[in-house]
Amino acid sequence: MNQRTNPFEQRFDKLGPRVVEALKHRHFEAFYCPTGQEAAKKVLSLIPAKDIVSWGGSATLNQLGIIEKVKETNQVIDRADAATPEEGQELMRKALLCDTYLMSTNAISEDGQLYNIDGNGNRVAALIYGPKSVIVVAGMNKVTKTIEDAQIRARSIAAPVNAQRFQNDNPCTITGTCADCLRKTSICASMVRTRICRPAGKIKVVLVGEELGF
Repeated sequence: MNQRTNPFEQRFDKLGPRVVEALKHRHFEAFYCPTGQEAAKKVLSLIPAKDIVSWGGSATLNQLGIIEKVKETNQVIDRADAATPEEGQELMRKALLCDTYLMSTNAISEDGQLYNIDGNGNRVAALIYGPKSVIVVAGMNKVTKTIEDAQIRARSIAAPVNAQRFQNDNPCTITGTCADCLRKTSICASMVRTRICRPAGKIKVVLVGEELGF
């Protein structure tokens, strides 16, 4: 690996491989890619050509152009193709039985645990059970010191930013921070900590040495 000159990138290149080893210790498959271009190439190499692929909403996947590339090579289940909300719900259910599911994560602790918050629950449901393989792509900006810090990041950074992106009227869109609200439109309905990968190797984590997603 060529040494990069940006101090943030240098930190990522030192910490990233350590987090990968921590993930492997918890039975994930894990990889560190310094750049987004390398990460996209790695993700595509992990998807068999015959697999039916779906994904959860992810700014990271869009930033890396992975969704567009997958559509060129694989059969996909894309809820954006739905003509009605009901059809969208049905496509999300079908996605739970796809071969490969793509997503990001709200946070990763340095000791190799994932932390995710979800509104509809489709993304965390797929992470837990259903698809044969799940590929998680995350920028190093999502790595936190502890799992407690991961929860704080998910609730105080990722959720308010995503609420802004979805343009709902939850309190965090007004204040910029979590109010522990109970609104019907809350995107913090389900909170999932993944402390080990079971079965071993089902979840593949590709860490990227760049700031990606929220």
